[in-house]
Amino acid sequence: MDIAKALAVIDGLCAAAFPAEPVRTDVGAAGPGYLMAELETSDDFWEDDGSRWEETADQFACDRDGLGERLTERWGSPQAFSLYSVFERATRGEETAEPWASLSGHVPDVQVWRASGSGRWIALGVSQWDKELPFQLLAVVTSTDPP
Repeated sequence: MDIAKALAVIDGLCAAAFPAEPVRTDVGAAGPGYLMAELETSDDFWEDDGSRWEETADQFACDRDGLGERLTERWGSPQAFSLYSVFERATRGEETAEPWASLSGHVPDVQVWRASGSGRWIALGVSQWDKELPFQLLAVVTSTDPP
């Protein structure tokens, strides 16, 4: 992963306006109050015996943590935030704000920073929708407090 490029994408998210409606952007998805970037995407795992999946999971966690170290230099230590309870509440029909509701379906936990000056939250997490599908390293910038 190119950390300098990922930081530039995050800087762009931090400076950008939030759209009025959900849209697809050149780096990911966005909607009212949030912008999301797909910083890195793996191959899928349809033909894998499990060994490549474990190696890729470890690499994505390392990439997240490496990028997180650079964000920690800017904004201090992150909060570790599990999205499991958000997912449970959403599946029971409880209304949960975006982007947290959508993220909780495929990102088990995030590292979260509060950007000084802008009041925006920056979250990093590793997404995987299902065991055969690719991993993605996601960066999210939002004005919505974590639930």
